[in-house]
Amino acid sequence: MKRSIRILFVFAAVASFALAACGTASPTPVSTNAPVTTEPTTTSAPTPLPAGSITINGSGATFPLPLYAQWTYAYQFVDPSVIINYQGTGSGAGKTAIINNTVDFAGSDSLLSDQNYTDGKDLQMYPIVAGAVVPIYNIKFVTPSVGAGTPTPAPVTPAKLILDRPTLVAIFNGTVTKWNDPAIVTLNPDLKALLPDASITVVHRSDGSGTTEIFTKSLTSFSPDWKAGGASSIQWPTDSKGAIGAKGNPGVAGAVLNTPNSIGYVELNFALANSISFADMINKAGNKVTANAASLASAMADFATTFTDKLTNTIVDAPGKESWPIAGYTYIILHTTSMTDCAKAQKLLEYIRWTLTDPTAAKGATKLGYSTLTLTVQTMVLSKLSEVTCSGSPVLK
Repeated sequence: MKRSIRILFVFAAVASFALAACGTASPTPVSTNAPVTTEPTTTSAPTPLPAGSITINGSGATFPLPLYAQWTYAYQFVDPSVIINYQGTGSGAGKTAIINNTVDFAGSDSLLSDQNYTDGKDLQMYPIVAGAVVPIYNIKFVTPSVGAGTPTPAPVTPAKLILDRPTLVAIFNGTVTKWNDPAIVTLNPDLKALLPDASITVVHRSDGSGTTEIFTKSLTSFSPDWKAGGASSIQWPTDSKGAIGAKGNPGVAGAVLNTPNSIGYVELNFALANSISFADMINKAGNKVTANAASLASAMADFATTFTDKLTNTIVDAPGKESWPIAGYTYIILHTTSMTDCAKAQKLLEYIRWTLTDPTAAKGATKLGYSTLTLTVQTMVLSKLSEVTCSGSPVLK
């Protein structure tokens, strides 16, 4: 039977977050265990719409989807008049939706192109949190051999896999093709007897994806051997060697869980929430690091002064000793002068300001493995939000 991945919007955990935020009773939580699906996930408050409520629709990146689910639920206790629906359709679809004015805001980990800015006319990206992309794996470790008449040993819990930058590139290039390849064994001497003589199946995103953009930009920086480029959608070198494409972070996670001896990449929380093994990395400084809020914060600090005039920043392959090398910001994209429903615009910007400044919102982000903005970056984002206008007047008071 194929192993299932738990749905990431777990109401019990979210309800406890909401209680911490407001100190009041929440609706009865509902626990659910659902298989991975490549269909968009909608996150919305479970209560009926009150009279005079405002519904705000967004779509885009699955990278921040667990966090947006938690914030969306919690915010109904902050402002019950606001219902926020966010669909995890992928960064590419989110950018298309905001350009076409079919959503009120978009989520993206992939940067807008010059053409996107031209087509969207008045678009602005706002970094919200930083997140880690991690190499997840499903290795069928071998059982150590024993002599005749010797009892079979108890199952071994293998040590965590370690990869370095060139080896990760080689795997996704299709030049390291077996789990017991010397490049992997050298990095993992404790696993030498357990790594199987089995072909590696690469799993990657099939949709336009900010997670892919972060991952492939990292591979580009890791080694000149990576020729496929760093973008939200690329031609994967392993496609001719049996690679699997899957939609969204949930799709990649599910494909890895259900494919023995596979490797893929997802946002950290998708691995943590579903107990999927992910590799540690040897970073640019030559140190072994684990993906977590601290190693993300270190990567952010390494690039603190490199924001563009569009408020965007690339933070892959950071040089710091404690920095996780596959990291990126996730952004909300807004129209800055052309929103016509000023009441909705005000509620939307108040919600975004809450996500950036509320201590409980920040605590929830950290708990899920994201890293909140530094004070300097937060100040830049809030200043840029204050410039958004509706009918010629500032939206935020």
